[in-house]
Amino acid sequence: MIAAARGGYDLSHDLTTGGPARDILFVIIGLVVLLAFIVAARVIARLAGEQLLKRHVRGDMVVAGRRVVTALVIVIGIFAALGFAVENTNVPLFGLLLATVVAALGLQDLLRDYVSGYYVLLERHIRVGDHISFGGDDGVITDVRLRVTLLRNDQGDVVVVPNSELFTKPVTIRSRGEATTAPPG
Repeated sequence: MIAAARGGYDLSHDLTTGGPARDILFVIIGLVVLLAFIVAARVIARLAGEQLLKRHVRGDMVVAGRRVVTALVIVIGIFAALGFAVENTNVPLFGLLLATVVAALGLQDLLRDYVSGYYVLLERHIRVGDHISFGGDDGVITDVRLRVTLLRNDQGDVVVVPNSELFTKPVTIRSRGEATTAPPG
């Protein structure tokens, strides 16, 4: 303290008042947090891969699952590290908001298919065994699931149709005597 009073550098004062030493300290803490998240990503990805293998998932899907888990944990780590480095809680919150928006946009079509599938199953305009045609595809319905409907065309190929297409496009049903067109939606 005597040296600080004479014009020397006071590290404790610099750390408590927000000087350059404090900024460097928080950047170092941010880097340590990022390193911890990178290590955690590898461990969590390994655990996720083991769980997928226990469920007898194909090998290429296990690899893809591990990569997705690794990327997600590292992205979360980047936002956490940035939060420490700039000493601002808004950075991790922005990261959560960004992740939510990206997930919502990415899941939009999937959710549309599930909701449409619910209505297709509830309204029962089309049933297993019906011969339908719509938008250039036609065939016999072999299965109606919540997200997709399976058709077998005249060549014997199985066509997987998202239920949102059946729900929004006109569908001609040919197996109930005369051809009728089910209204979309």
